[in-house]
Amino acid sequence: MSLSRCPIFTRVANFCRKVLSREEAAPAEIAEVRQVAIVPRDSHNISRKDISENALKVLYRLNKAGYEAYLVGGGVRDLLLGKKPKDFDVTTNATPDQMRKLFRNCRLVGRRFRLAHVMFGPEIIEVATFRGHHEAEQQAVDDRNSSQRDQNGMLLRDNIFGTIEDDAQRRDLTINSLYYSVADFTVRDYVGGLSDLQQGIIRMIGDPETRYREDPVRMLRVVRFAAKLDMSIAAETGEPIPRLATLLHDIPPARLFEETLKLLQAGYGHSTYLKLLEYQLFQPLFPTITRYVTEQGDSNMERMILLVLKNTDTRIHNQMRVNPAFLFAAMFWYPQLEMAQKIAQESGLVYYDAFALAMNEVLDEACRSLAIPKRITTLVRDIWQLQLRLSRRHGKRAWKLMEHPKFRAAYDLLALRAEVENNHELQRLTTWWSEFQVSAPPQQKTMMNTLGDDPAPRRRTRRPRKRVLGNARRDGGNSNSQQ
Repeated sequence: MSLSRCPIFTRVANFCRKVLSREEAAPAEIAEVRQVAIVPRDSHNISRKDISENALKVLYRLNKAGYEAYLVGGGVRDLLLGKKPKDFDVTTNATPDQMRKLFRNCRLVGRRFRLAHVMFGPEIIEVATFRGHHEAEQQAVDDRNSSQRDQNGMLLRDNIFGTIEDDAQRRDLTINSLYYSVADFTVRDYVGGLSDLQQGIIRMIGDPETRYREDPVRMLRVVRFAAKLDMSIAAETGEPIPRLATLLHDIPPARLFEETLKLLQAGYGHSTYLKLLEYQLFQPLFPTITRYVTEQGDSNMERMILLVLKNTDTRIHNQMRVNPAFLFAAMFWYPQLEMAQKIAQESGLVYYDAFALAMNEVLDEACRSLAIPKRITTLVRDIWQLQLRLSRRHGKRAWKLMEHPKFRAAYDLLALRAEVENNHELQRLTTWWSEFQVSAPPQQKTMMNTLGDDPAPRRRTRRPRKRVLGNARRDGGNSNSQQ
């Protein structure tokens, strides 16, 4: 059922409009303090049976100890949308040290902002203390351990605590700043998030440019949620992004790698990729690939990226496993291939050696932007090297190739190449491997026996040495050289 047709949500929206009396306002006014909209239990669709039992345990224990505690963020948003949340986050006025004393199964993490992870086996409930406004705190106390910025305005440290009202203003998007209380089962909205959720708008809280400078990854989050929830980005929220996209160069590559997986391997990679291009955020993440992007968007590389992202989305929605190594192998295949051809032409190296050097150069540059772990780049190399071997099937080679741990990934890349290039030879090779994999041993042997001869590798022939004329005939006879 669509959100706009949901009777419960319509009642919530009408209630909020009455409380907030929201009028068309300038973008800068979104951060102004407004009266909180408190939606009672009978006016929203959140039920405790849809909330993680462990998250409820955390909320109840904090309340019992005398602290305020709310379910917040994407969990509340997804519950209101009728979706199943991926995880549940809690916010409270208890400090990290107080939470560590209250929960034996708690550990504190994070340097930029201290968080408490309450662990229940494989499930982790993330608990954050209400964030405060760091500007006021810095005027009162010069404590670089609490709050610190760099020269571009990015927050390096942000351990400033405040009230729930402060916390609502400090969050990034209005739709992620909704609070659910188990004390009275109400939903609290301090920034108009319910209205934006109903209208399908992604809106940054506060001045967007300032918020992006505080943490440039927020630009990626705006694009990711717009693609994931199929929502539009508010004009004032989207306008600064292309201008500030280069701020992503200041983000540690390890963090960008994790964000990239969220962008492209969460089931909405295809639409996210298109928005990354639209808002010029793709280049800071993939500078190597961006150099080969065409105006028409119809190169083999671009068709490959669209195809592999669509396939990845389909696998995720069908509860199938995905591997980032295959995604990167497909995305970087054509830049690597062009690099190999260039090295072979310029250096005179045999193609196999040029291919190996190209792998190193392409992956090294990719890792400077995204800290792709070695365990993944090793698999990417395996998938690429197998592309050179899949056409060699004589003897026992075909069976040995099928025993390789990354054979299936290499075969999938071969199939994508055949589809992207519409190449008859690649399509014929893909069909052969498709049949060979599912055939019984006797049939496989027949396929091997009827396999046509592969073109023999070109052998370098040596030219015979030219004989010196004076030595052609040492007996002083005919001076003509004889071959």
